[in-house]
Amino acid sequence: MAKAPLSVVVTRRLPPAIEARMDELFAVTRPEGDAFTRDEVLARLRDADVLVPTLSDPVDAPMLAASDRLRLVANYGAGVDHIDVATARQRGVLVSNTPGVQTEDTADMTMALILAVIRRMPEGMAKMQQGDWEGWAPEAMLGGRLRGRKLGILGMGRIGQAVARRASAFGMEVSYHNRRRLHSGIEDPLGATYLESLDRMVAQSDVLSVNCPHTPATFHLMNARRLRLMKPTAVIVNTSRGEVIDENALTRMLRGGDLAGAGLDVYERGRGVNPRLRALPNVVLTPHIASATREARHEMGERVIVNMQTFADGHRPPDQVVPAML
Repeated sequence: MAKAPLSVVVTRRLPPAIEARMDELFAVTRPEGDAFTRDEVLARLRDADVLVPTLSDPVDAPMLAASDRLRLVANYGAGVDHIDVATARQRGVLVSNTPGVQTEDTADMTMALILAVIRRMPEGMAKMQQGDWEGWAPEAMLGGRLRGRKLGILGMGRIGQAVARRASAFGMEVSYHNRRRLHSGIEDPLGATYLESLDRMVAQSDVLSVNCPHTPATFHLMNARRLRLMKPTAVIVNTSRGEVIDENALTRMLRGGDLAGAGLDVYERGRGVNPRLRALPNVVLTPHIASATREARHEMGERVIVNMQTFADGHRPPDQVVPAML
């Protein structure tokens, strides 16, 4: 007798090719519109073996307790700070993610934000769109040169390393702070210098790139005290998680001229971006699109399918997440 396919609840619509492949392999329930509400997920979860959420869908203890049948949370994305991994483990629910898929795209976006802030690209674009350009002039719209600037990378995982490779090609001097120093076989080709003291790295950096995950240990790692260590000519870029930076403190420093600029793709309160931050001309804001390429979204879906199929075959998902990894 053939084994029944896994019953899967997908919280949001995914790329059509991914949905079609999931339908071939599993018994899938997905929204007709863009996304299920939390109550709609809870109602369908009682009969599900697998939940496929995204970073916009909190999978907390009450949601995990809503089903005795649930055995796998196959996250569509690398970050899992929206999932209560410890409670899932206590309930015998495995958690998987999609690491590495977004690395190159996020690193591209980091460099794009660095260039946009230092070369004042949004200000220039606004002048062109508003018809305010008065023509070329020696002192008009002066930005800065990347070559020779000191880039500090906070978090030297896959994405941090990809940022270092790009920055080195631009002639930037790269240093990094990490929980652990990289092996010389990784560090040396990157031309990156390890600094055990985060305060020291922050103080010497012309550009600070935040590339670490959000965990209890990294919440407000860039707090008011540490932000004040930065040079007034420095800029900060964040394509990781908004909670790593104290956004109110950052806004005050930018408004007061204590920092030269910021490029942000993520925000401490999700969509609730500080309106004072939006009003600043030296700040470039993008709507959490660092991994928003067609290639990444498709590859994320493929990894989710591999994790689910491996689980269906009686094995642990290759991208299983455990609390010790966080």
